[in-house]
Amino acid sequence: MASYLLRKIFYSLTVLLGVAALSFVLFQGMGDPARMAMGQSGDAKTLRTIQQEMYLIDGGGAVIPAWKQFLLYINDVSPVAVHQRSDISQKGLRGFFWGGETVVAIKWPYLRRSFQTKRPVSDLLIGALPGTLLLAVSAMAIAILIGIPLGAVAAIRQNSWIDRSALFLGTIGISAPSFFVGLIVIYLFGFLWHAWTGLPVAGSWYRIQADGQRVLTLQHLILPALTLGIRPLSIIVQLTRSAVLDVLAQDYIRTARAKGLSNGRVYIHHALPNALNPVITAVTGWFAELLAGAFFIEYIFGWQGIGKITVDGLEKLDYPVVMGSLLFAAFLFTVVNVLSDALQARLDPRLRSTH
Repeated sequence: MASYLLRKIFYSLTVLLGVAALSFVLFQGMGDPARMAMGQSGDAKTLRTIQQEMYLIDGGGAVIPAWKQFLLYINDVSPVAVHQRSDISQKGLRGFFWGGETVVAIKWPYLRRSFQTKRPVSDLLIGALPGTLLLAVSAMAIAILIGIPLGAVAAIRQNSWIDRSALFLGTIGISAPSFFVGLIVIYLFGFLWHAWTGLPVAGSWYRIQADGQRVLTLQHLILPALTLGIRPLSIIVQLTRSAVLDVLAQDYIRTARAKGLSNGRVYIHHALPNALNPVITAVTGWFAELLAGAFFIEYIFGWQGIGKITVDGLEKLDYPVVMGSLLFAAFLFTVVNVLSDALQARLDPRLRSTH
């Protein structure tokens, strides 16, 4: 089990390194990112400041080679790194440091600072993380609470109108892109049926009071969570239906019926519990997908999360925010996948023996 998880963690680290390399090439290694971020109205001093913040030039104004820029970036975002003593206060590094002028550090990854707000990117992302997690958890809750019962009923009533309707709607839900579903949901519930639903089209998970305190407002959560949950809902319906049909064909189900057990007891106590293993596996895997898919949904509904911050940073050419957001999202994705693999290996020991 330990060696299996270590291999998964190693693969996850290679994925994070690949994401860091790709984001560096796209947003810093191509063209002149400092001039693009500055725009048309900046002066030479502003350009020089941005170039130093992006490590394009050193303190003397000499151009830093691209390969060295990449190594400096990896050194900043890596939790184990080598820094100068002056970097600790200048960059606001947090962690443990050993050494003299040059220190070995075990630290919180330094994702650099936003061009627009001058705040550390990590602080921006941590502040936005609750919104993304709340949206993803709510979407998955909708998918589970509706998908499992609907899939089970579709299997029990196979070839009925309920079964055919569930398959039809599930196919549409899987095929339709999230941004298209979001536009349909906004039109139906936010405009066409707004007089009955009263649901707002856009808004965040909090509102700021006069004293500056944040107050939770869940009314704005309904439409984005519904939009984000439709695709996993469709997957769960079809998986549950297929799993229940497989279980109902097993010999022990026929034996239970032969003993005189009622259909309800057979379905609830024998069929459904044994059919949920593949569904649980899909749920844990799809939670990572929801974290990634929330980017566009957050932007469409104005939901304050990591996705909204990333798109705003891209519009403003705030490259440190974009690069940090991509790396942070990849980190969340890999962590959830490792936890999912650990859960699957725990439930199915064959995975540990075949890897």
